[in-house]
Amino acid sequence: MLMDLPSFSPCDALVAVMVAVSASDERMRTAELVAIQRMVDHTPVFAKYDVDRVRAVSQVVMSLFEEEDGLDALFGLVRDALPEKLFDTAYALACDVAAADGRLGEREWQMLTEIRQQLDINRLHAAAIELSAEARHLVL
Repeated sequence: MLMDLPSFSPCDALVAVMVAVSASDERMRTAELVAIQRMVDHTPVFAKYDVDRVRAVSQVVMSLFEEEDGLDALFGLVRDALPEKLFDTAYALACDVAAADGRLGEREWQMLTEIRQQLDINRLHAAAIELSAEARHLVL
C-alpha cells in the first residue's frame, strides 16, 4: 500500500527523475551521484533550490521503488509538480545522469524510455538530448 505521498516542487521533481535513473539498475554509482549533485549545484533551474531537499526526495524515490505501483506514483508526483516547459529539461538531466558513469545498462535505458513516454517527449527531441548527453560524457 502506498504511503501518503508528499507534494513535490518542480525542482524536487527534477531531482526525483535523476535519482530514479540512477537507482533504476539497483546501483547508484558514485559518478551518477556526483553528477546529480553537480547539476543541482550548477544548473540555473536549481538556483533557488534548497539542496538539503535532495536527500528527502531521494528517500521518497527509493521508497516508491519498493512499492508495487511505486513507479506510477512517482510519475504522478513528477507530472503534478513539473510544468510542461521543464519536461525536456527533466529528460536532459536524466540522460546526463545515465551517461555519467560511461555505462548505459538495459534498466537505465528502460527508465529513460519510461520517462520519455511519461513526459511525452518528442522522439526527435529525445534523440538530440540523448546524443548531446553521450557527447558530454565521452572519455578518451
